[in-house]
This record gives sequence, C-alpha cells and structure tokens, in this order.
Amino acid sequence: MKNPFGPEPEPLFSYVNLQKRMLQHVQATKVNDQIFQVVQKSFEDALRAENIVLSLPERKRMLSQILRSVLEDMIKKLDKR
Repeated sequence: MKNPFGPEPEPLFSYVNLQKRMLQHVQATKVNDQIFQVVQKSFEDALRAENIVLSLPERKRMLSQILRSVLEDMIKKLDKR
C-alpha cells in the first residue's frame, strides 16, 4: 500500500525520473529564454519594418499574444508527428 502522506522513492531509471532529468538538462540550457528572445526580436523587427509604433502596454500585450500563438503552433506540429 502506498503512503498517501509522503512521497514514494522512484526507481532510478523510471520513465518519470528520466523525464524529470531530461527536463532539468533542457532547462539548464535556458532554452525558454532563447525561444523568447528569438520571438521578441522577430516581433520587434516586424514592427520596425512596418513603421508601427505601439505604447509599451500594447507592445507587451501583442508580444504575449504572438508568443502564445507561436508556442501553440509548435505544439500542434509536435502532435502531428
């Protein structure tokens, strides 16, 4: 019977443990920051190319929406594989 009040030690080579370790390695490379920077630079370049001036709140809101769309598209592509 599992203890409902405490964590069970995971086997060293369990899939969940492996997934956690791989996620830690990926996060250590700061890949999230890299993706954000690429999208942000592309967004700012596009604004400059079209001579569009937005207030800071508008810029933040639109960047957030664009980043969300990009990430959703990435997830859809991953699901199609």
